[in-house]
Amino acid sequence: MDQPYPILEFDPTPLAVIEPSLIAKPIAIAEHCVVCFFREVIESLVVSGQARIVDERRSEIGSHPVYETQLHGKPLIFFHPGVGAPLAGALLEEVIARGGRKFVACGGAGVLDRNVAVGHLIVPTSAVRDEGLSYHYLPPGREVDASPAGVAAIERVLQAHEVHYRLAKTWTTDAIFRETPGKVQRRREEGCLTVEMEAAAFFAIAIFRGVAFAQILYGGDDVSGDAWDHRDWDSRTSIREQLFWLAAEACLAIS
Repeated sequence: MDQPYPILEFDPTPLAVIEPSLIAKPIAIAEHCVVCFFREVIESLVVSGQARIVDERRSEIGSHPVYETQLHGKPLIFFHPGVGAPLAGALLEEVIARGGRKFVACGGAGVLDRNVAVGHLIVPTSAVRDEGLSYHYLPPGREVDASPAGVAAIERVLQAHEVHYRLAKTWTTDAIFRETPGKVQRRREEGCLTVEMEAAAFFAIAIFRGVAFAQILYGGDDVSGDAWDHRDWDSRTSIREQLFWLAAEACLAIS
């Protein structure tokens, strides 16, 4: 672990001082889980009676419920991971400890190409590790891959519904206010189509814990130009609702 910078000091020791299993014992829940970034979609499912709370995780900001719903008669769980890799990763760890094994996340992302329309779906095959959390789960490296089985399941579902999508690399960063023009250009040159805050962390945790994790993103704000274009990306309720159910179907399709 003798490295010039702490972030590079990866320790492969499997057991940490605080293990998720110490605070999240296994319970009888579905192994298929959607990680949903859309708060209003979750609230709508609860209000309409399509979801019930089956677990509750807690952090300093309060309660993080885990819900159960059904699709085609099959149960699956879902939860909101918060925003940013540290919180999202910690909640994912606890849900894995509870019994989750197959995950599909659905969320929005900034686009690095203005030709990607708001709402167009992108399925990340890998993520550039420009955040901190993944370096505590895997040796230092530039990228981390999504679960091939998860990506394949997502593709099967999107093709069955004739939904257009693109496979691409995503850029995961901790610093939304430091997405400089130079960095945007560099990420584009290495094949990134989107930028978000969690994918690399999710993928790294999944590899470390031996579970399947893939993600569907939809094109959101545009950071490819000289000026930021918000594009009202987070107000597209119908897109977000549809994406949740596509993610659920894909998650259940992971064998």
